[in-house]
Amino acid sequence: MPVINYTPRQEQIITIVKNNGPITSKAIATMLGLTRSALRSDLSVLTMSGILEARPKVGYIYSEKQAGNPLLDCIMNIKVKDIMSKAVTVSEEATIYDAIVHLFLNDVGTLFVVNKGLLIGAVSRKDFLKIAIGNTDIHKVPVGIIMTRMPNIVFIEEEDSAYLAAQRIIDREVDSLPVVKREFDGTKETYKVVGKVSKTNITKLFVTLGQNK
Repeated sequence: MPVINYTPRQEQIITIVKNNGPITSKAIATMLGLTRSALRSDLSVLTMSGILEARPKVGYIYSEKQAGNPLLDCIMNIKVKDIMSKAVTVSEEATIYDAIVHLFLNDVGTLFVVNKGLLIGAVSRKDFLKIAIGNTDIHKVPVGIIMTRMPNIVFIEEEDSAYLAAQRIIDREVDSLPVVKREFDGTKETYKVVGKVSKTNITKLFVTLGQNK
């Protein structure tokens, strides 16, 4: 069975259930200071992985066996390169106005900012909204002024699992991740943008799995 890298919160849940099980999702949420709905996806991952068992009217218990799950095995074996789509990019010098037009014409939530194909930043709809409601002249100010710059961009690589991509999207609360290929220019490591994985890509994956394609 593939090794799963659990998030810090998932590790906390495992510890809580291991020490207090059987325990309800409401009790787990209370101990973490969260709502039950906020834990739903984490508990789904942990039960799918086999590390927790959900027992009706009892709650969650820690599983010593941690048996493999065919669905999870399938998901873990699907690579980013199998589900990624074309990234929509823009140059750092493009005006905010032109970038907004580019964003909506391509119907995406995030533009990745590149220099000669190399990732240098990202700008989202939220970034555009914040600047557009102010007094900034969006016809003159370049995207580089408002973008989030490297190394603060979360990315994924082609050989990473689709599960890891979905996990990073949830953890960082973004709508998409750039898919990069690492390169070395002789002085430092660079990241060439080769695609993207978005919430839509992940949703399409689950629809395809549901249709047994």
